[in-house]
Amino acid sequence: MVKPYRFFLVAMTVVPGLFWTEAPKAAELLMLEQPGCVWCKRWNEEIGVAYPKTEEGRLAPLRRVDITEPWPADLNGIARERMTPTFVLVSEGQEIDRLRGYPGEHFFWPLLTGMLQKLPENTN
Repeated sequence: MVKPYRFFLVAMTVVPGLFWTEAPKAAELLMLEQPGCVWCKRWNEEIGVAYPKTEEGRLAPLRRVDITEPWPADLNGIARERMTPTFVLVSEGQEIDRLRGYPGEHFFWPLLTGMLQKLPENTN
């Protein structure tokens, strides 16, 4: 006789969507960058180390995308960019806002705050 908990474990692995549905993707901040970008380097030095430790970083974790590499399949709905760095706020696979260039640390945070305020209510 199959024990009920074993049946449950087998059913979960064989039919993954049977007992739960995938949660909506949280917001993320894409950083479109490329090798040799001096402004990307400056952002990394001034913001990059602290970003994951901030409220903004928890709300929209950073995802780096090298524009010289093949475009990630899950970003097909996001327009590519030639200028780096470019920051694209994405929620549930949809672009919410975009910041082209790095204006310096004193301007970056207020601009990012304005971007994050555009997130749908259920994201933030």
